[in-house]
Amino acid sequence: MFFSGSHQHFFRPLTGKYREQVVECLRLLYERLYTAKADYGESLTREQILEIFAEALTRAPQLDGDDGGDSESRFRNLREQALWVLNSLLEYGWLEKQVDSATLSTAYPFSRRGRLFTQPLVEINSTRVRTRHRNTRNTLNALEAFASRGEVHDLIDAWEYSERIVADFTDMIAELEERKRELVCEVEAQLLVQQATDEFFSFMESRFQPDLAIRLSADSVEKHRDAIGRVIDRIRRKDRERKAVWEKKLRQLLPELVQEGRSLLWLMLDTIEDRMRRACEVKLPALRRSLQAFTKRADIIIRQLSFLTNQREGGFADLCQRLSNAPQRGVLLSQLGDQLAAFQLRLFDPKQTQLWQRQRRAPVNTRVAEDVPLEEDSRREILLQQMLDQAFNFNSGDLRDYLQQALGRGRRVSSRDLPLRDARDLLAMSHALESAAVGQATGSAGLTVTFTGEVASNDYFAQLDEYYLELKESD
Repeated sequence: MFFSGSHQHFFRPLTGKYREQVVECLRLLYERLYTAKADYGESLTREQILEIFAEALTRAPQLDGDDGGDSESRFRNLREQALWVLNSLLEYGWLEKQVDSATLSTAYPFSRRGRLFTQPLVEINSTRVRTRHRNTRNTLNALEAFASRGEVHDLIDAWEYSERIVADFTDMIAELEERKRELVCEVEAQLLVQQATDEFFSFMESRFQPDLAIRLSADSVEKHRDAIGRVIDRIRRKDRERKAVWEKKLRQLLPELVQEGRSLLWLMLDTIEDRMRRACEVKLPALRRSLQAFTKRADIIIRQLSFLTNQREGGFADLCQRLSNAPQRGVLLSQLGDQLAAFQLRLFDPKQTQLWQRQRRAPVNTRVAEDVPLEEDSRREILLQQMLDQAFNFNSGDLRDYLQQALGRGRRVSSRDLPLRDARDLLAMSHALESAAVGQATGSAGLTVTFTGEVASNDYFAQLDEYYLELKESD
Protein backbone atom coordinates (compact mmCIF):
# COMPACT_ATOMS: atom_id res chain seq x y z
CA MET A 1 0.00 0.00 0.00
CA PHE A 2 1.18 3.50 -0.79
CA PHE A 3 -0.73 5.37 1.95
CA SER A 4 0.66 3.54 4.97
CA GLY A 5 2.89 4.43 7.89
CA SER A 6 4.45 7.88 7.58
CA HIS A 7 3.00 8.18 4.04
CA GLN A 8 -0.63 7.95 5.16
CA HIS A 9 -1.17 11.68 4.40
CA PHE A 10 1.71 12.06 1.97
CA PHE A 11 0.20 14.88 -0.13
CA ARG A 12 -1.12 16.99 2.76
CA PRO A 13 1.76 19.53 2.55
CA LEU A 14 0.65 20.26 -1.05
CA THR A 15 -2.82 21.36 0.05
CA GLY A 16 -4.01 24.61 1.59
CA LYS A 17 -2.97 28.17 0.90
CA TYR A 18 0.75 27.43 1.41
CA ARG A 19 0.90 24.70 -1.25
CA GLU A 20 2.77 26.77 -3.83
CA GLN A 21 5.36 27.81 -1.26
CA VAL A 22 5.91 24.19 -0.20
CA VAL A 23 6.38 23.18 -3.85
CA GLU A 24 8.95 25.93 -4.32
CA CYS A 25 10.79 24.75 -1.19
CA LEU A 26 10.90 21.21 -2.60
CA ARG A 27 12.17 22.46 -5.97
CA LEU A 28 14.94 24.57 -4.50
CA LEU A 29 16.06 21.83 -2.10
CA TYR A 30 16.08 19.32 -4.97
CA GLU A 31 18.31 21.62 -7.01
CA ARG A 32 20.76 21.95 -4.11
CA LEU A 33 20.92 18.18 -3.63
CA TYR A 34 20.85 16.62 -7.10
CA THR A 35 21.67 19.18 -9.80
CA ALA A 36 24.79 21.11 -10.80
CA LYS A 37 24.49 23.25 -7.66
CA ALA A 38 24.93 20.22 -5.40
CA ASP A 39 27.99 19.34 -3.37
CA TYR A 40 27.85 15.57 -3.11
CA GLY A 41 30.66 15.34 -0.61
CA GLU A 42 28.65 16.78 2.31
CA SER A 43 25.07 16.83 3.56
CA LEU A 44 23.00 19.93 4.18
CA THR A 45 22.53 20.85 7.81
CA ARG A 46 19.30 22.00 9.41
CA GLU A 47 20.29 25.67 9.26
CA GLN A 48 21.22 25.42 5.58
CA ILE A 49 17.86 23.85 4.75
CA LEU A 50 16.04 26.58 6.66
CA GLU A 51 17.94 29.20 4.65
CA ILE A 52 16.97 27.44 1.40
CA PHE A 53 13.32 27.34 2.46
CA ALA A 54 13.38 31.01 3.47
CA GLU A 55 14.69 31.88 0.02
CA ALA A 56 11.98 29.77 -1.62
CA LEU A 57 9.22 31.34 0.50
CA THR A 58 10.17 34.79 -0.71
CA ARG A 59 9.82 33.65 -4.33
CA ALA A 60 6.49 31.79 -4.20
CA PRO A 61 3.15 33.52 -3.60
CA GLN A 62 0.64 32.57 -0.91
CA LEU A 63 -2.58 31.24 -2.43
CA ASP A 64 -6.14 31.50 -1.17
CA GLY A 65 -7.09 28.45 0.87
CA ASP A 66 -10.33 26.87 1.94
CA ASP A 67 -10.49 28.87 5.13
CA GLY A 68 -12.77 31.63 3.85
CA GLY A 69 -10.09 33.63 2.12
CA ASP A 70 -8.24 34.64 5.27
CA SER A 71 -5.12 36.45 4.10
CA GLU A 72 -3.57 36.87 7.54
CA SER A 73 -0.44 34.78 7.98
CA ARG A 74 -0.03 32.78 11.17
CA PHE A 75 3.78 33.04 11.04
CA ARG A 76 5.71 35.93 12.52
CA ASN A 77 8.70 35.67 10.15
CA LEU A 78 10.16 33.59 7.32
CA ARG A 79 12.26 31.44 9.62
CA GLU A 80 9.21 30.33 11.59
CA GLN A 81 7.39 29.44 8.38
CA ALA A 82 10.46 27.63 7.01
CA LEU A 83 10.63 25.60 10.23
CA TRP A 84 6.95 24.70 9.82
CA VAL A 85 7.57 23.55 6.23
CA LEU A 86 10.53 21.41 7.32
CA ASN A 87 8.53 19.74 10.11
CA SER A 88 5.61 19.11 7.75
CA LEU A 89 7.81 17.47 5.12
CA LEU A 90 9.42 15.29 7.79
CA GLU A 91 6.08 14.33 9.32
CA TYR A 92 4.43 13.28 6.06
CA GLY A 93 7.36 11.40 4.55
CA TRP A 94 8.87 13.80 1.99
CA LEU A 95 12.13 14.14 3.91
CA GLU A 96 13.99 11.85 6.30
CA LYS A 97 15.96 12.62 9.41
CA GLN A 98 19.28 10.77 9.58
CA VAL A 99 21.66 11.00 12.53
CA ASP A 100 25.30 9.99 12.17
CA SER A 101 26.14 7.88 15.23
CA ALA A 102 29.84 8.75 14.95
CA THR A 103 29.68 12.56 14.66
CA LEU A 104 26.11 13.04 16.04
CA SER A 105 25.40 15.29 13.05
CA THR A 106 21.89 15.39 11.56
CA ALA A 107 21.06 15.35 7.85
CA TYR A 108 17.69 15.81 6.14
CA PRO A 109 17.78 14.05 2.74
CA PHE A 110 14.80 13.31 0.53
CA SER A 111 13.03 10.03 1.08
CA ARG A 112 12.86 7.81 -1.97
CA ARG A 113 9.20 8.63 -2.59
CA GLY A 114 9.79 12.29 -1.88
CA ARG A 115 12.61 12.50 -4.42
CA LEU A 116 10.61 10.64 -7.09
CA PHE A 117 7.61 12.97 -6.67
CA THR A 118 9.74 16.12 -6.46
CA GLN A 119 11.59 15.38 -9.70
CA PRO A 120 8.49 15.97 -11.92
CA LEU A 121 7.85 19.23 -10.08
CA VAL A 122 11.38 20.34 -10.96
CA GLU A 123 11.17 19.19 -14.57
CA ILE A 124 7.82 20.90 -15.25
CA ASN A 125 9.51 24.30 -15.53
CA SER A 126 12.55 22.91 -17.33
CA THR A 127 12.89 23.23 -21.10
CA ARG A 128 15.35 20.36 -21.33
CA VAL A 129 14.20 16.96 -22.58
CA ARG A 130 15.02 14.11 -20.23
CA THR A 131 15.29 10.45 -21.15
CA ARG A 132 15.93 7.33 -19.08
CA HIS A 133 18.84 5.19 -20.24
CA ARG A 134 22.17 3.93 -18.98
CA ASN A 135 23.55 7.31 -18.08
CA THR A 136 27.24 6.42 -17.71
CA ARG A 137 27.56 4.84 -21.14
CA ASN A 138 25.35 7.53 -22.66
CA THR A 139 27.68 10.18 -21.25
CA LEU A 140 30.68 8.51 -22.88
CA ASN A 141 28.87 7.98 -26.20
CA ALA A 142 27.61 11.57 -26.32
CA LEU A 143 31.10 12.95 -25.59
CA GLU A 144 32.66 10.78 -28.30
CA ALA A 145 30.00 11.94 -30.76
CA PHE A 146 30.72 15.57 -29.84
CA ALA A 147 34.47 15.07 -30.20
CA SER A 148 34.10 13.52 -33.66
CA ARG A 149 31.25 15.58 -35.16
CA GLY A 150 31.38 18.82 -33.17
CA GLU A 151 27.61 18.99 -32.56
CA VAL A 152 27.01 20.97 -29.34
CA HIS A 153 23.75 19.14 -28.66
CA ASP A 154 25.81 16.00 -28.00
CA LEU A 155 27.76 17.89 -25.34
CA ILE A 156 24.52 19.08 -23.74
CA ASP A 157 23.23 15.50 -23.73
CA ALA A 158 26.44 14.28 -22.07
CA TRP A 159 26.14 17.04 -19.46
CA GLU A 160 22.54 16.00 -18.66
CA TYR A 161 23.39 12.30 -18.56
CA SER A 162 26.22 12.96 -16.10
CA GLU A 163 23.82 14.93 -13.91
CA ARG A 164 21.54 11.90 -13.56
CA ILE A 165 24.35 9.49 -12.69
CA VAL A 166 24.60 10.65 -9.07
CA ALA A 167 20.81 10.94 -8.76
CA ASP A 168 20.44 7.31 -9.88
CA PHE A 169 22.99 6.20 -7.29
CA THR A 170 21.09 8.09 -4.58
CA ASP A 171 17.83 6.49 -5.68
CA MET A 172 19.31 2.99 -5.54
CA ILE A 173 20.82 3.56 -2.10
CA ALA A 174 17.47 4.83 -0.80
CA GLU A 175 15.71 1.82 -2.32
CA LEU A 176 18.11 -0.58 -0.62
CA GLU A 177 17.56 1.14 2.72
CA GLU A 178 13.80 0.95 2.24
CA ARG A 179 14.01 -2.73 1.31
CA LYS A 180 16.03 -3.38 4.44
CA ARG A 181 13.45 -1.63 6.62
CA GLU A 182 10.61 -3.53 4.94
CA LEU A 183 12.39 -6.82 5.59
CA VAL A 184 12.77 -5.97 9.28
CA CYS A 185 9.10 -4.93 9.51
CA GLU A 186 8.01 -8.22 7.98
CA VAL A 187 10.01 -10.12 10.56
CA GLU A 188 8.59 -8.00 13.39
CA ALA A 189 5.11 -8.85 12.09
CA GLN A 190 6.00 -12.53 12.70
CA LEU A 191 5.70 -13.58 9.09
CA LEU A 192 6.87 -16.99 7.94
CA VAL A 193 10.51 -17.55 7.16
CA GLN A 194 9.60 -18.79 3.69
CA GLN A 195 7.88 -15.52 2.85
CA ALA A 196 10.82 -13.42 4.05
CA THR A 197 13.20 -15.59 2.04
CA ASP A 198 11.03 -15.30 -1.08
CA GLU A 199 10.93 -11.50 -0.75
CA PHE A 200 14.72 -11.31 -0.53
CA PHE A 201 15.44 -13.56 -3.52
CA SER A 202 12.67 -11.91 -5.53
CA PHE A 203 14.40 -8.56 -5.07
CA MET A 204 17.80 -10.01 -5.98
CA GLU A 205 16.40 -11.57 -9.17
CA SER A 206 14.13 -8.75 -10.32
CA ARG A 207 16.10 -5.66 -9.21
CA PHE A 208 19.69 -6.59 -8.50
CA GLN A 209 20.55 -8.78 -11.50
CA PRO A 210 19.01 -6.63 -14.28
CA ASP A 211 19.94 -3.21 -12.86
CA LEU A 212 22.33 -3.06 -9.92
CA ALA A 213 24.64 -5.75 -11.29
CA ILE A 214 24.91 -3.84 -14.58
CA ARG A 215 25.69 -0.58 -12.81
CA LEU A 216 28.41 -2.29 -10.80
CA SER A 217 29.95 -4.01 -13.85
CA ALA A 218 29.00 -3.08 -17.44
CA ASP A 219 27.78 0.41 -16.56
CA SER A 220 30.25 1.00 -13.77
CA VAL A 221 31.48 4.57 -13.45
CA GLU A 222 34.92 3.25 -12.57
CA LYS A 223 35.02 1.34 -15.84
CA HIS A 224 34.18 4.37 -18.02
CA ARG A 225 35.80 7.13 -15.95
CA ASP A 226 39.20 6.96 -17.68
CA ALA A 227 37.61 6.76 -21.14
CA ILE A 228 35.49 9.84 -20.41
CA GLY A 229 38.58 11.69 -19.17
CA ARG A 230 40.49 10.86 -22.35
CA VAL A 231 37.63 12.12 -24.55
CA ILE A 232 37.44 15.37 -22.53
CA ASP A 233 41.18 15.91 -22.93
CA ARG A 234 40.82 15.36 -26.67
CA ILE A 235 38.06 17.98 -26.82
CA ARG A 236 40.16 20.49 -24.92
CA ARG A 237 43.04 20.07 -27.38
CA LYS A 238 40.91 21.16 -30.35
CA ASP A 239 41.91 24.30 -32.21
CA ARG A 240 40.76 27.68 -30.88
CA GLU A 241 38.56 28.54 -33.85
CA ARG A 242 36.44 25.43 -33.39
CA LYS A 243 36.14 25.94 -29.62
CA ALA A 244 35.08 29.54 -30.21
CA VAL A 245 32.27 28.35 -32.49
CA TRP A 246 31.14 25.83 -29.86
CA GLU A 247 31.19 28.48 -27.15
CA LYS A 248 29.01 30.77 -29.23
CA LYS A 249 26.44 28.05 -29.93
CA LEU A 250 26.32 27.00 -26.28
CA ARG A 251 25.68 30.57 -25.17
CA GLN A 252 22.79 30.77 -27.64
CA LEU A 253 21.24 27.48 -26.49
CA LEU A 254 21.81 27.96 -22.72
CA PRO A 255 21.62 31.67 -21.97
CA GLU A 256 20.62 31.03 -18.34
CA LEU A 257 24.07 29.54 -17.64
CA VAL A 258 26.09 32.37 -19.17
CA GLN A 259 28.29 34.29 -16.74
CA GLU A 260 30.66 37.11 -17.53
CA GLY A 261 34.28 36.00 -17.74
CA ARG A 262 33.57 32.26 -17.66
CA SER A 263 33.64 29.80 -20.55
CA LEU A 264 30.48 27.74 -20.80
CA LEU A 265 32.31 24.99 -22.72
CA TRP A 266 34.94 24.67 -20.00
CA LEU A 267 32.24 24.76 -17.31
CA MET A 268 30.39 21.81 -18.83
CA LEU A 269 33.56 19.74 -19.30
CA ASP A 270 34.76 20.46 -15.76
CA THR A 271 31.30 19.63 -14.38
CA ILE A 272 31.24 16.26 -16.15
CA GLU A 273 34.67 15.38 -14.75
CA ASP A 274 33.67 16.47 -11.25
CA ARG A 275 30.47 14.42 -11.36
CA MET A 276 32.34 11.32 -12.50
CA ARG A 277 34.89 11.80 -9.73
CA ARG A 278 32.23 12.22 -7.06
CA ALA A 279 30.27 9.25 -8.40
CA CYS A 280 33.39 7.05 -8.19
CA GLU A 281 34.72 8.30 -4.86
CA VAL A 282 31.49 9.01 -2.94
CA LYS A 283 28.37 7.40 -4.37
CA LEU A 284 29.69 4.08 -5.70
CA PRO A 285 31.35 3.10 -2.37
CA ALA A 286 28.16 4.17 -0.57
CA LEU A 287 26.10 1.95 -2.90
CA ARG A 288 28.39 -1.01 -2.27
CA ARG A 289 28.21 -0.49 1.49
CA SER A 290 24.43 -0.23 1.34
CA LEU A 291 24.16 -3.40 -0.76
CA GLN A 292 26.50 -5.24 1.58
CA ALA A 293 24.51 -4.08 4.62
CA PHE A 294 21.27 -5.19 2.97
CA THR A 295 22.58 -8.67 2.17
CA LYS A 296 24.06 -8.99 5.67
CA ARG A 297 20.79 -8.00 7.29
CA ALA A 298 18.83 -10.39 5.09
CA ASP A 299 21.25 -13.22 5.82
CA ILE A 300 21.13 -12.63 9.58
CA ILE A 301 17.33 -12.43 9.65
CA ILE A 302 16.83 -15.52 7.49
CA ARG A 303 19.32 -17.51 9.58
CA GLN A 304 17.63 -16.38 12.79
CA LEU A 305 14.18 -17.27 11.52
CA SER A 306 15.40 -20.64 10.29
CA PHE A 307 16.98 -21.38 13.67
CA LEU A 308 13.85 -20.39 15.56
CA THR A 309 11.71 -22.49 13.23
CA ASN A 310 13.94 -25.54 13.65
CA GLN A 311 14.29 -25.14 17.40
CA ARG A 312 10.69 -24.33 18.12
CA GLU A 313 9.99 -27.92 19.17
CA GLY A 314 13.49 -28.71 20.44
CA GLY A 315 14.55 -29.77 23.89
CA PHE A 316 16.26 -26.46 24.68
CA ALA A 317 13.02 -24.52 24.20
CA ASP A 318 11.15 -27.03 26.38
CA LEU A 319 13.81 -26.72 29.09
CA CYS A 320 13.53 -22.92 29.07
CA GLN A 321 9.75 -23.18 29.28
CA ARG A 322 9.89 -25.54 32.26
CA LEU A 323 12.48 -23.33 33.96
CA SER A 324 10.26 -20.27 33.59
CA ASN A 325 7.35 -22.07 35.27
CA ALA A 326 9.39 -23.67 38.07
CA PRO A 327 8.58 -22.50 41.65
CA GLN A 328 12.27 -22.66 42.67
CA ARG A 329 13.35 -20.60 39.67
CA GLY A 330 15.68 -18.32 41.61
CA VAL A 331 17.56 -21.19 43.24
CA LEU A 332 17.86 -23.08 39.97
CA LEU A 333 19.18 -20.03 38.17
CA SER A 334 21.73 -19.43 40.94
CA GLN A 335 22.98 -23.03 40.69
CA LEU A 336 23.10 -22.79 36.93
CA GLY A 337 25.12 -19.58 37.19
CA ASP A 338 27.68 -21.28 39.44
CA GLN A 339 28.03 -24.15 36.98
CA LEU A 340 28.43 -21.81 34.01
CA ALA A 341 30.87 -19.45 35.75
CA ALA A 342 33.76 -20.63 33.60
CA PHE A 343 31.73 -20.65 30.36
CA GLN A 344 33.05 -18.35 27.66
CA LEU A 345 30.90 -17.13 24.76
CA ARG A 346 32.48 -15.48 21.75
CA LEU A 347 30.37 -13.91 19.01
CA PHE A 348 31.36 -12.91 15.49
CA ASP A 349 31.62 -9.21 14.74
CA PRO A 350 29.04 -8.44 12.00
CA LYS A 351 31.30 -5.70 10.63
CA GLN A 352 33.99 -8.27 9.92
CA THR A 353 31.64 -10.59 8.03
CA GLN A 354 32.00 -10.36 4.28
CA LEU A 355 30.30 -11.90 1.29
CA TRP A 356 31.80 -15.10 0.00
CA GLN A 357 34.07 -14.53 -2.96
CA ARG A 358 35.84 -16.99 -5.17
CA GLN A 359 39.48 -17.13 -4.22
CA ARG A 360 42.08 -16.99 -6.92
CA ARG A 361 45.31 -18.86 -6.61
CA ALA A 362 48.28 -16.60 -6.27
CA PRO A 363 50.81 -16.97 -9.10
CA VAL A 364 54.06 -18.63 -8.10
CA ASN A 365 57.20 -16.76 -9.03
CA THR A 366 59.88 -19.33 -9.90
CA ARG A 367 62.56 -16.83 -10.80
CA VAL A 368 65.69 -16.81 -8.63
CA ALA A 369 66.39 -13.39 -7.16
CA GLU A 370 69.56 -12.17 -5.58
CA ASP A 371 69.75 -12.01 -1.82
CA VAL A 372 69.42 -8.33 -0.97
CA PRO A 373 70.25 -7.35 2.64
CA LEU A 374 67.56 -5.58 4.60
CA GLU A 375 67.84 -1.88 5.10
CA GLU A 376 68.46 -0.42 8.51
CA ASP A 377 64.89 0.97 8.79
CA SER A 378 63.37 -2.40 7.87
CA ARG A 379 65.45 -4.27 10.43
CA ARG A 380 64.59 -1.74 13.09
CA GLU A 381 60.88 -2.09 12.27
CA ILE A 382 61.06 -5.91 12.47
CA LEU A 383 62.92 -5.74 15.79
CA LEU A 384 60.38 -3.34 17.28
CA GLN A 385 57.51 -5.56 16.14
CA GLN A 386 59.12 -8.61 17.76
CA MET A 387 59.64 -6.73 21.00
CA LEU A 388 55.98 -5.60 21.00
CA ASP A 389 54.82 -9.17 20.38
CA GLN A 390 56.95 -10.50 23.21
CA ALA A 391 55.80 -7.76 25.58
CA PHE A 392 52.21 -9.07 25.55
CA ASN A 393 53.11 -12.78 25.26
CA PHE A 394 51.81 -14.39 28.42
CA ASN A 395 51.45 -18.14 29.02
CA SER A 396 50.16 -20.37 31.79
CA GLY A 397 53.65 -21.00 33.19
CA ASP A 398 54.19 -17.31 33.85
CA LEU A 399 50.76 -17.08 35.49
CA ARG A 400 51.53 -20.09 37.72
CA ASP A 401 54.80 -18.50 38.87
CA TYR A 402 53.01 -15.22 39.59
CA LEU A 403 50.33 -16.92 41.73
CA GLN A 404 52.98 -18.92 43.57
CA GLN A 405 54.86 -15.74 44.44
CA ALA A 406 51.63 -13.99 45.43
CA LEU A 407 50.63 -16.78 47.82
CA GLY A 408 54.13 -17.04 49.31
CA ARG A 409 53.94 -19.31 52.33
CA GLY A 410 50.24 -18.72 52.94
CA ARG A 411 47.23 -20.61 51.66
CA ARG A 412 44.92 -17.73 50.74
CA VAL A 413 45.34 -14.31 49.16
CA SER A 414 42.86 -11.57 48.26
CA SER A 415 42.69 -9.93 44.82
CA ARG A 416 43.12 -6.63 46.65
CA ASP A 417 46.57 -7.80 47.86
CA LEU A 418 47.93 -9.19 44.59
CA PRO A 419 51.35 -7.59 43.96
CA LEU A 420 51.76 -5.13 41.08
CA ARG A 421 55.45 -4.50 40.59
CA ASP A 422 55.61 -4.10 36.80
CA ALA A 423 53.57 -4.48 33.61
CA ARG A 424 53.95 -8.28 33.65
CA ASP A 425 52.31 -8.40 37.09
CA LEU A 426 49.45 -6.24 35.79
CA LEU A 427 48.82 -8.70 32.94
CA ALA A 428 49.02 -11.65 35.34
CA MET A 429 46.54 -10.03 37.73
CA SER A 430 44.05 -9.43 34.92
CA HIS A 431 44.25 -13.16 33.92
CA ALA A 432 44.41 -14.69 37.40
CA LEU A 433 40.66 -15.08 37.87
CA GLU A 434 40.16 -16.52 34.40
CA SER A 435 42.88 -19.16 34.85
CA ALA A 436 41.67 -20.15 38.33
CA ALA A 437 38.02 -20.36 37.24
CA VAL A 438 38.80 -22.55 34.22
CA GLY A 439 41.00 -24.80 36.32
CA GLN A 440 38.29 -25.05 38.97
CA ALA A 441 35.70 -26.10 36.37
CA THR A 442 37.99 -28.80 34.90
CA GLY A 443 39.26 -29.97 38.29
CA SER A 444 42.91 -29.69 37.22
CA ALA A 445 44.00 -26.76 39.39
CA GLY A 446 44.84 -26.51 43.07
CA LEU A 447 43.10 -23.18 43.58
CA THR A 448 39.53 -22.30 44.54
CA VAL A 449 37.92 -18.93 43.88
CA THR A 450 35.57 -17.36 46.44
CA PHE A 451 33.86 -14.02 45.79
CA THR A 452 33.36 -11.68 48.73
CA GLY A 453 30.70 -9.52 47.05
CA GLU A 454 32.69 -6.34 47.69
CA VAL A 455 34.29 -3.95 45.21
CA ALA A 456 37.90 -2.77 45.37
CA SER A 457 40.15 -0.43 43.35
CA ASN A 458 43.82 0.35 42.87
CA ASP A 459 46.09 2.61 40.84
CA TYR A 460 45.35 0.76 37.57
CA PHE A 461 41.71 -0.40 37.91
CA ALA A 462 38.96 2.03 38.83
CA GLN A 463 36.75 -0.85 40.00
CA LEU A 464 37.27 -4.61 40.44
CA ASP A 465 35.49 -7.43 42.25
CA GLU A 466 37.19 -8.69 45.37
CA TYR A 467 37.73 -12.45 45.63
CA TYR A 468 39.97 -14.94 47.47
CA LEU A 469 42.35 -17.42 45.84
CA GLU A 470 42.91 -20.37 48.19
CA LEU A 471 45.02 -23.52 47.86
CA LYS A 472 43.18 -26.85 47.95
CA GLU A 473 46.12 -28.87 49.23
CA SER A 474 48.86 -28.11 51.70
CA ASP A 475 51.60 -28.33 49.07
